[in-house]
Amino acid sequence: MAETEVPTPITKPGRAKPAELVQLIVFRLGDEDYGIRIEQVKEVTVTPDVARMPKTPPFIKGIANLRGDIIAILDLEERFRLRPAGRPIPERSYTIAVEAADYVLGLMVREVPRPFTMPLSQIEPAPEFVQDSSTRDKYLEGIAKLPEGGVIIVLDMRKLLTPSEVMRLPGKTASS
Repeated sequence: MAETEVPTPITKPGRAKPAELVQLIVFRLGDEDYGIRIEQVKEVTVTPDVARMPKTPPFIKGIANLRGDIIAILDLEERFRLRPAGRPIPERSYTIAVEAADYVLGLMVREVPRPFTMPLSQIEPAPEFVQDSSTRDKYLEGIAKLPEGGVIIVLDMRKLLTPSEVMRLPGKTASS
């Protein structure tokens, strides 16, 4: 087979390389803004009816039928212990369906999540001391600095649950 030479793109000298952008879906937990990369999000919807499941951790609110897929619904405020005392789960909430390697989860949030685009260079690695030492993988991807002074805590949803928590998800078995 003959090799084909691929032409090298011509760059103009003196032109700055455009900043790499990242798109986040931003939502509020407690009193802080959190974000996940848009490529990890399958969809955002009003939280469907949730059926409680026995013997699941308290932060797993149950399962829901989301367009034919049965998914576990997680309450991240409870998982991270961010819910202010006396603040109940609202009657109307939203679910962000996120995809990991071998499962789909629904993250229950209070407000409609919003898209946000920013340069990747504005996301700094999360300091080691803010990482959850009880998990093997670090699910905090970084801290996004906003121009007006705020921050968005960026999560890596693929690393949010430990392998044993994944196995305890409703619908998961030892063979899956």
